Amino acid sequence: MKAYDMKRGTAVEHDGRIWQIKDVERSAPTGRGGNTTYRFSMYSVPGNVKLDLSLRADDDLPEVELSRRAVTFSYMDGEAFVFLDIEDFTPYTLDPDLVGENAGYITEGLEECFVRLLDELPVGLQLPPNVTLQVVETAPELKGATATKRPKPAKLNTGIEIMVPEYVVNGEKILVSTTTGEFAGRA
Repeated sequence: MKAYDMKRGTAVEHDGRIWQIKDVERSAPTGRGGNTTYRFSMYSVPGNVKLDLSLRADDDLPEVELSRRAVTFSYMDGEAFVFLDIEDFTPYTLDPDLVGENAGYITEGLEECFVRLLDELPVGLQLPPNVTLQVVETAPELKGATATKRPKPAKLNTGIEIMVPEYVVNGEKILVSTTTGEFAGRA
């Protein structure tokens, strides 16, 4: 696959390892005869090790086919996360290092998740864009807080802490973006 065809989410092979592209940056020189350069931020599959790679437009990397299965979070097996395939109920056990920072967004019965498979082995997890979490601990609401946009810290039921608007109270269910980790609205 040529560098100019690669997009976010594409899996490629480089130096004997599999990498998934997370970000693509294109730079085109202004002078005559310049060659367009693509800079890729990639993470190893599995392992989640970051690699920054620059390629010219015509450079070639072999594409790797990762399959995707729709799953639902089922339970914790010690430290491991167990997800069940929604079609045939195949269990996929993911190590905590494979789940990584996504662990703070996983709640019981979480749906609309996808497990990425390489040769039928789980190598990655894709969460829904937003998840519903409950505020466990935050400062009390101030009178007239709906008119201001000052954020305050809030601890959620999964243990993560995010900034929320002042009008959010303890026990309230909120939407949290899994890509940015920010408050995305009331549930």
